[in-house]
Amino acid sequence: MTRLWNAPADFADEMIEGFVAANGRYVRRVTGGVVRSTASPAGQVAVVVGGGSGHYPAFGGLVGPGLAHGAAMGNLFASPSTHQVHAVAAAADNRGGVFFTYGNYAGDVLNFDAAQDQLRAEGIPAQTVVVTDDVASAPVSEKDRRRGIAGDLTVFRIAGAAAEAGYDLDAVVAVAQKANERTRSFGVAFTGCTLPGAADPLFSVPAGRMAIGLGIHGEPGIDEADVPTADGLAEMLVERLLSELPEGVESAAGARVIPVLNGLGSLKYEEMFVVYRRIAVLLADAGIVVVDPHVGEYCTSFDMAGTSLTLFWLDDELETLWETPVNTPAYRRGSVAPQERVDAAAYRADDAEVAVPEADDASRASAATVVAAVAALAATVDENVDELGRLDSVAGDGDHGIGMQRGSTAALRAARRAADAGAGAQTTLTRAADAWADKAGGTSGALWGVILRAVAAELGDTGTPDAAAVAAGVAAGSRGVTDYGKAELGDKTLVDALIPFSETLTRGVDGGAGLADAWKSAAVAATDAAQATAGLLPRKGRARTHGEHAVGTPDPGAISLALLVTAVGCILADSTASSEGPTP
Repeated sequence: MTRLWNAPADFADEMIEGFVAANGRYVRRVTGGVVRSTASPAGQVAVVVGGGSGHYPAFGGLVGPGLAHGAAMGNLFASPSTHQVHAVAAAADNRGGVFFTYGNYAGDVLNFDAAQDQLRAEGIPAQTVVVTDDVASAPVSEKDRRRGIAGDLTVFRIAGAAAEAGYDLDAVVAVAQKANERTRSFGVAFTGCTLPGAADPLFSVPAGRMAIGLGIHGEPGIDEADVPTADGLAEMLVERLLSELPEGVESAAGARVIPVLNGLGSLKYEEMFVVYRRIAVLLADAGIVVVDPHVGEYCTSFDMAGTSLTLFWLDDELETLWETPVNTPAYRRGSVAPQERVDAAAYRADDAEVAVPEADDASRASAATVVAAVAALAATVDENVDELGRLDSVAGDGDHGIGMQRGSTAALRAARRAADAGAGAQTTLTRAADAWADKAGGTSGALWGVILRAVAAELGDTGTPDAAAVAAGVAAGSRGVTDYGKAELGDKTLVDALIPFSETLTRGVDGGAGLADAWKSAAVAATDAAQATAGLLPRKGRARTHGEHAVGTPDPGAISLALLVTAVGCILADSTASSEGPTP
């Protein structure tokens, strides 16, 4: 269990603050995470890693000479927002292009890809390789859908070494792709992990049993078995990984391999050494030449008790790069020459308030309704945060409620600040949207940012928006979500509630209904559709890996959307009752 925290919502920020204070010789704080506190050569490719917090030493602990140039660090088990990723990449850029690499999770892909698009639009070359080493999360025929777990280390290290060796961006991409293809991992867990402030772990395993095929965000395993002996576990791990050789490896015999036995947070090193003793024998019996074995914590899952084995199959190029010296807060190999420190003050972010665009009295009145609607969203999330987390824990990682709470709370603060400064409806909702996406992180944060921004664009900062404008904004948001997240009806995501909501709202408005009445009918349609997701098998997101566990439980993203649009409907009804015309 987690014992020490202040406010759970502040845990990640305070953790990063303390990490930087303890490791100033390696890293400095920037918006969204950390970058090296030492200078990098001009023109060197900047390797930027990242993901949710809770995995130390991934990701901030791997920033330093020979490895990453920066790490975007989201909230616990939630991907960093697009804004955070972009800010870290911009700070790390050495004018040689930016290379992103991270574990293959939906929220990370959404936010890193969006940041990559922003960099390219600004003239900064950027490319990505996602890590897909977890053999339990998809069959070999669909290996591009696999999750990234402890194999992050091998791909990150090869990419960092290639950048250090002077590879250009395309060459870094090519060698990182090869490293990813030659990395395979498989793991087990004996207990789940408990986030700060939570009463229970994200999943539990009966005494004497273990979860097989774990996820590093607290996802349950894909199977269960009795806990074996240390030798028995070693045999299970090795047998599974040797059953799938990477492309280009004809035989295990004679192959040169780096084994990484990774602890997930609570397993003692001494226990892992007992397991590795047998792993070493099994690899030798298979004719494998072991190179630089690693036993320790490299990618954890907060306080989870478990372990994973990674095999990294070398060739001459990869083995040469592997010998590059590395000096980071949590991972050191070889001897790195003294590095020049950078002037951190020169990189300090400008936190000045952005000016509020002009607005007329009518739009400022509509902005008050926007604030009331966002307040209703935040209150509804607060009331349902535990249930949303429970729904998410069935086949996901249990953080949906927490993420929605962070996002909606930040959105309300931003909306109030904007309205108090005299902003119109569009600016007020846009500021709320950006705050939601930034603070929530993850997939839901990104998608709610898309929805709210699309609605905001139709409201304007002058005049009073009519029902058709609001319906058009919701429709644009629905299209934006499907374009951005790639989910479709039937995939068991919030799209299953969003599309019926948007279509019903548009039909009602086109048929002459007032906004409040049309919205109420649309909220009912969203609620019915959200409940109907209980019978669906997930085809997108983290729940996809554990799809069968989710059947019978509605999708938490769809449920939260239905709850929130219902709450906004009450605000619209009150607003309509107290005025002559509809307001947003």
